[in-house]
Amino acid sequence: MIVSERDVVLARIRGALTDVPASEPESWSMLEDPDPAASYVRELELSTGQLVELFAERCGDYTATVTSCADRPDAIAQALSAACRRHGAMTVAVPATLEREWTSALSSQTLERDDPPLTIERLDACDAVVTGCALAIAQTGTIVLDAGVGQGRRALTLVPDLHICVVRAGQIVGGVPEAFLKLGDAVRSRRPVTFTSGPSATSDIELTRVEGVHGPRRLEVVIASDALNSSLNDLV
Repeated sequence: MIVSERDVVLARIRGALTDVPASEPESWSMLEDPDPAASYVRELELSTGQLVELFAERCGDYTATVTSCADRPDAIAQALSAACRRHGAMTVAVPATLEREWTSALSSQTLERDDPPLTIERLDACDAVVTGCALAIAQTGTIVLDAGVGQGRRALTLVPDLHICVVRAGQIVGGVPEAFLKLGDAVRSRRPVTFTSGPSATSDIELTRVEGVHGPRRLEVVIASDALNSSLNDLV
């Protein structure tokens, strides 16, 4: 029988739990154990508009470009077209499950649909990739991908130099605990989950920031929202 790395880790966890008393509860309860150190904030009480503004601000802090548009297919298509023009992206990879209306304004671009799956060489030749997301976290300015509809496989968002991601206002949650609650189905389905906070960057070598090491060097986020009356461009 082939034992995966995951099985090894889970076996070690189970082994470490063998001495836990049977009387110990399976999960923590604030009522039964009001430990101040454990009673951290699990949900931000913010309106949709406030979540959108906070996410845009925090996402922009990571040097991502954040713009907004109405939550309509034609408006999203125009926003994606503008993002491609800003970066001179002419060859664009898209997941097989991406809404086709979103790319209707990309008339000047060559679309590389990931069906059948594109080779690494063809992905590397693409100027950009356009995807949706599973959700976004306002407090940390993070985009979460779980290989669901409109997102495609992980390689799509790791190889091209530019990632253009559409985030709908209703997909934005307040904090990380809320995000993990919503990702339960993806985790149980063993889909890969990726947390992206800004363009890929590292400062491991001599504390010099280098972008594009582990993924896209540039990140464009299009927030599709009817919650705000003005553009988010002034925020970032």
